[in-house]
Amino acid sequence: MARKNLWFNAAFPHHRPDGFTNLTPGGHASGDVKRWRQERKAAGLPRPPAGGYASFTAQWWQHAEINGDDDRVWWLGHSSILLRLMGQYILTDPVFSDRASPLRFAGPRRRTPPALAISELPSLDTIVISHNHYDHLDARTMRALIQHFQQVAIFVPLGLGNWCRRLGARNVTELDWWQSIVFQGLVYTAVPAQHWSMRTPWDRNCALWCGWVIESSAQRFWFPGDTGYSEELLSIPQRLGPLSLAALPIGAYAPRWFMAYNHMDPQQAVTLWLQLGKPLSFPVHWGVFELADESLDEPLRELDNALSETADDITNFTTLKIGQYLSLQNRGE
Repeated sequence: MARKNLWFNAAFPHHRPDGFTNLTPGGHASGDVKRWRQERKAAGLPRPPAGGYASFTAQWWQHAEINGDDDRVWWLGHSSILLRLMGQYILTDPVFSDRASPLRFAGPRRRTPPALAISELPSLDTIVISHNHYDHLDARTMRALIQHFQQVAIFVPLGLGNWCRRLGARNVTELDWWQSIVFQGLVYTAVPAQHWSMRTPWDRNCALWCGWVIESSAQRFWFPGDTGYSEELLSIPQRLGPLSLAALPIGAYAPRWFMAYNHMDPQQAVTLWLQLGKPLSFPVHWGVFELADESLDEPLRELDNALSETADDITNFTTLKIGQYLSLQNRGE
């Protein structure tokens, strides 16, 4: 039976009758996945970080302390971010499980621990989800969060509402690209990303993927989710206004011939940062799961090189430890 996109609108170029698509042509050719897996296995990739996993964790992880009352952002690891704006707490793409996988015994294993336990989180107002891949949408984590914070509002791209409701969520809103919702005085806008979606072999691109812009009177924060580099991303500040804060993904880029369409590398993240006007930014999507061929610490070396080669003033691009925070006090527009 042919799949049917219940949200299909022929006026939107990212809509298809059977799902969704990117605005920029491209993607994997037939046989690319098999070639990548064979090359990866033959080369013994990914390799451990320099000094080993324990040394990497000691250097780049700390327990997150939730304190203060200023606008603040904590990086909790990979794409999980805790944002405090106007006294409200927003959590992005929460994954607290040991694996980014539907299985407890297989799939990418967590190499650094969560920055805190779910029981240590403050009372959440909102959870935002970018797409349904297992390193961004984890059923065990979401079920625990929904049970712990029963009134939390959950914002997702088209196609993920029923998935959340089956876990017990009471307040779920699905948005298309460029749709916005105002919740407790904050504006949430789903924005384009260049990626894809799939949780089973039968649902490829049936659900939408997106980034999120979250706005208060003082801040405009962009959480891209997963995305390859595309000039379409520049339409986000053009349409919504200059960004004051951005979480730029830098990991899962090797080999570039295979990963580039769906994941930015550190050089592209720096290029995008410059094109955006150097907003306060920090790198994410690294340091937790080995999803591609680079080691856990390679994105940092590449990022440092890219910043030193292309930017004179890098004070607004801050690398955080897992669990570390940035205060946004006096950093608004």
